[in-house]
Amino acid sequence: MDGYWASGEPPVSSSSFCHTTMSSSTPSTANGNDSKTYKGDRSPCGPSRVLHVRKVPIEVSEAEVISLGVPFGKVTNLLMLKGKNQAFIEMASEEAAITMVNYYTAATPHVRNQPVYIQYSNHRELKTDNLPNQGRAQAALQAVNAVHSGNMSLSGSATASDGGMMHGQSAVLRLIVENLYYPVSLEVLHQIFSKFGTVLKIITFTKNNQFQALLQYADPMNAHHAKVALDGQNIYNGCCTLRVEFSKLTSLNVKYNNDKSRDFTRLDLPSGDGQPTLDPTMQTAFAFKPPEFPIDFHWAPGIISSPYPGAAGFAPAIGFPQAVTLFPSSHWSGLSMQTMPGALGPLTIPSSAMTGRMASYGMAPTIIHSVLLVSNLNPDTISPHGLFILFGVYGDVHRVKILFNKKENALIQMADATQAQLAMSHLNGQRLYGKVIRVTISKHQTVQLPREGQEDQGLTKDFSGSPLHRFKKPGSKNFQNIFPPSATLHLSNIPPSTTEDFLKDLFAVSGYTVKAFKFFQKDRKMALIQLGSVEEAIQALIDLHNHDLGENHHLRVSFSKSTI
Repeated sequence: MDGYWASGEPPVSSSSFCHTTMSSSTPSTANGNDSKTYKGDRSPCGPSRVLHVRKVPIEVSEAEVISLGVPFGKVTNLLMLKGKNQAFIEMASEEAAITMVNYYTAATPHVRNQPVYIQYSNHRELKTDNLPNQGRAQAALQAVNAVHSGNMSLSGSATASDGGMMHGQSAVLRLIVENLYYPVSLEVLHQIFSKFGTVLKIITFTKNNQFQALLQYADPMNAHHAKVALDGQNIYNGCCTLRVEFSKLTSLNVKYNNDKSRDFTRLDLPSGDGQPTLDPTMQTAFAFKPPEFPIDFHWAPGIISSPYPGAAGFAPAIGFPQAVTLFPSSHWSGLSMQTMPGALGPLTIPSSAMTGRMASYGMAPTIIHSVLLVSNLNPDTISPHGLFILFGVYGDVHRVKILFNKKENALIQMADATQAQLAMSHLNGQRLYGKVIRVTISKHQTVQLPREGQEDQGLTKDFSGSPLHRFKKPGSKNFQNIFPPSATLHLSNIPPSTTEDFLKDLFAVSGYTVKAFKFFQKDRKMALIQLGSVEEAIQALIDLHNHDLGENHHLRVSFSKSTI
């Protein structure tokens, strides 16, 4: 039986919507009669293209409510019940409604800084033609849908150098993190950019030896606000500088939900194996080459407080027992995050994503482990020395143990937990001797040396006193030159008499494909060499770092952010 309106509003009763885990309020009932009848066909509890929105702030506009649905498809009708702090949204398809509910179940939406709750309605359709006060809702629907349609007809790359939003601007941003002194995860990017609107999808990757990401907003206006506010900002104090550009893409196609990519509207996607593959159509959007920007380690404040308390050097990382609210007001130079329409709530990161990444104000630190578990190694080629050299690019390795009965696994003890996090961030998922290795934090606090007389086959080594540690000198320039693995290697400590042909032959004789070579113009003690692949470069670094070049010079090899 159809429900009757009370004072031009529909009765909000238990039959108007389906109870879900999101619903906790006591349903109200109609308190009067009206000749206006709501002509919606009732259905059993379950998915419906009509959605019920609760706890809507009374001052919210029709457009703001409609914007909740726009990211997921066309909104075909709206009914505002301002007196009851509720609304009904009708989507063009049930599929769009399901995607919307799935997304907002995992990430509660906020309107005017207040949480709102969305669930399926028991109605299959909204018929509001004969209802009063529907003019504003219909006008808002037409305006929002028109703007959304216009923005999706993207032609070319858009910029907003004048500070205003251009017609046809994309909702997809391309992010580049320069001076990647501390690891930046997908979760960190999601929390930062969610302050400006609903983030639908994120893909992270490494290109031109830089950590980059593609991030799709629900609305191009959200992307515009985020670009204006965040371009040039440091994620952490003095480092991890964000460069934000509009992408030529109109949408992202995410294949896997893992630590490299995420589709927040598709919780059913598989985790995949390794990094996601970008579609060929997406590759065309990567013609932009970021300019070089000066790095100021002392005066550039960060969006987030420095993740580690040390200055130039590494310091012990800390974990957090609960979520931490970011964006202290002092970091934002007058930017009011509270004024962003449709922004999600307070920026918090759960402890699972925060561990070892950020410092908190006034919270007692909890020490986390500095031992890494490396799995899926090639047992025929790997050695403790090789792991020491490779992981030593990202911190000082104290001990390495290849497991006696499982030689495809190893434990690596770094100098502290911060260095362990950094090595894990850069080396997890890389190919080493034909195998994609997995790097995680181990439950062990230290790597034990074998007892006297215990059979070990040389699988456990103590490197705590090694002269090859790159970071034992406080303030070393090595702290500023930590980059992800790349096909281009940086060579240094080259004797003056060493020629280009000698160095190229050194790598070629060792079995590596040399594609390009270049000495530094101002300093021939340094050079760049480009090999056939990232995997080759990783293996070459292991083989040739500290190679004796004569004249009391030992070759220093590291990954480069440059290309030849």
